[in-house]
Amino acid sequence: MCGIVGVVGNTNATDILIQGLEKLEYRGYDSAGIFVLDGADNHLVKAVGRIAELSAKTAGVEGTTGIGHTRWATHGKPTEDNAHPHRSETERFVLVHNGVIENY
Repeated sequence: MCGIVGVVGNTNATDILIQGLEKLEYRGYDSAGIFVLDGADNHLVKAVGRIAELSAKTAGVEGTTGIGHTRWATHGKPTEDNAHPHRSETERFVLVHNGVIENY
């Protein structure tokens, strides 16, 4: 089952997002990711497996705004490409969602 955590604040969002995703681990998932914004810099980090694997990839990722997601692969394989958050082709926006989006 998927889960979403978001934060807008004035402390490091990465720590808050990782802690929030850890609290959702009991729900089951196969991949996870976070997006953190720090002024002009932004960081998109994804991992397949446990939140600990995602956390290990976040060294130096800092910012005060972010969103995180755990994914249960009902459509598509559990890969970093399929993990959320997703970035638009132009990189103008980043999103997470629960459910299936069909393109007709």
